Amino acid sequence: MKIYRLLTEDDTSAFCHKVSDALSKGWELYGDPTYAFDASNGVMRCGQAVTKEIEGSYSPDMKLGAQ
Repeated sequence: MKIYRLLTEDDTSAFCHKVSDALSKGWELYGDPTYAFDASNGVMRCGQAVTKEIEGSYSPDMKLGAQ
């Protein structure tokens, strides 16, 4: 079964580390990254979708980041 996550973070090295960590755990990039201005906080934000094939069935209670 394939699961999906959307990783988001302020436009700092923390975003790159978050994506790199997911990739090191078997997640794969899905689509292009996003980049937008967060007017509420006055910062640029990044986003990247990732997917991963896992064993078993999906449950809304599963912790996607722990997969």
